[in-house]
Amino acid sequence: MHLLWVLPLLVEAHNKTFLHHCTNGCQCQEEFKFANCASANLSHLPLHLPPFTELLDLSNNHLMSIPRAAFQNTRRIKTLLLHDNNISVVTDGAFLTMENLQKLDLSRNHLSHLREGFSLGLGSLKELLLAENKLSVLDTRSFQHLDGLVRLNLSHNTIHSIPVRAFGCMSTLRQLHLDANRLQKLRNGIFSMLKSLEVLSLQGNIISEINIGVFTPLTSLALLNLASNNLTTIHFKTFLSFHTYSTHILLVNNPWHCDCDLQRVFHKLQSVQRFFLDDYYNLTCTEPAELHGDKLIDVDAGLCIAETVTVLIITVTVVITVVAAIVMAERKRKKRIREKHWTEGGSDISYDSQS
Repeated sequence: MHLLWVLPLLVEAHNKTFLHHCTNGCQCQEEFKFANCASANLSHLPLHLPPFTELLDLSNNHLMSIPRAAFQNTRRIKTLLLHDNNISVVTDGAFLTMENLQKLDLSRNHLSHLREGFSLGLGSLKELLLAENKLSVLDTRSFQHLDGLVRLNLSHNTIHSIPVRAFGCMSTLRQLHLDANRLQKLRNGIFSMLKSLEVLSLQGNIISEINIGVFTPLTSLALLNLASNNLTTIHFKTFLSFHTYSTHILLVNNPWHCDCDLQRVFHKLQSVQRFFLDDYYNLTCTEPAELHGDKLIDVDAGLCIAETVTVLIITVTVVITVVAAIVMAERKRKKRIREKHWTEGGSDISYDSQS
């Protein structure tokens, strides 16, 4: 009985001692190695957190910047949630002491630029989430220390171009999300080191041009999402350069110009066993005007008829011309033969008369 009476007092005393080391506004749970500082109205990073913390949630606060070595007293952190703040500056080396960090979420902040030293100390990072910021340009050195990154989300920014070496160190990357940016062209070399990439999502950009060899290095690609862009046509060689076992390709909601060339490209793609056009039956035409809104699958059989008729007319015309030329040549040949015989016959008659 005495033990049952004393135990709650010991637990309460332990909690009071434990909470003493947790910053006001945060809730720290040693059992789960979790410090919850979400929605705590914080404008500065908390100074006192338990050293055992492995999951730190600082989301939905009013943080504006992350200073250098900001988390040097909590080196065990594996998951750091900083989404839904007002962060516009991440100082070089901000995560310098976070050698155990595996997930960093900076989504829905105000970042417009990532500095050269952004990735210092993040060699163990597996997942980096930067969606819904204001990034417009990627520095070729911002990600240079992310040697073990597996998933990168850059969706819903304003990125308009990708430097050739932007993802140069990410040989382990498996998922790259670039949805809802302002990319217009995919240039050769931008994915050159992404040999492990399995998912490339480019949905919701304004891509109108794709260089033929841009996807060649992606030997592990399983899903390519090009839906909702500005593609009017595609080249068969662009996808033929894939050296993958199987790749699913999404192309819906593009302003396709439905003509014979496009029909041939899609027929060739469908004949390649390693390609899967998952949304082919939902592709619709934008041009020409008479086909606007029609599904490609419903009109593709007739797209080459006009061209076929034209080719047939040209072929028939050429054949008729050739035949006519042959006939004329044959007539001229026969005429020359008759004239020759007549001339020779006339000479013989004259000779006989004189005799």
